[in-house]
Amino acid sequence: MNLADGTIQSVFKFQNGATVLLIGGNNIGRVGTLQHVERHIGTYDIAHFKDARGNSFATRLNFVLVIGDGKTPAISLPKGAGVRVTLAEERDARLASTAHEEADDDE
Repeated sequence: MNLADGTIQSVFKFQNGATVLLIGGNNIGRVGTLQHVERHIGTYDIAHFKDARGNSFATRLNFVLVIGDGKTPAISLPKGAGVRVTLAEERDARLASTAHEEADDDE
């Protein structure tokens, strides 16, 4: 959608292999590739995804927004590209950056 005049520039189909952004639930903000959808009559349908690191996860179909077809999204993504970092990875990165800053201060 063009923000200047409000026109739609492209439409993406909801199909396997589409790039999606999760807009609700515990996986909010994650970006992945749609693998398949489980249909459950009378309750919530579950969509399964795989992110850029190869991690698989699932959420309700209502929380999914298609942002591209294939590997590349049609919108710009923030730092990290929607890949969830584990607590241990986040801690290690923080410790590495503070160790690097302390080494620079010693010089």
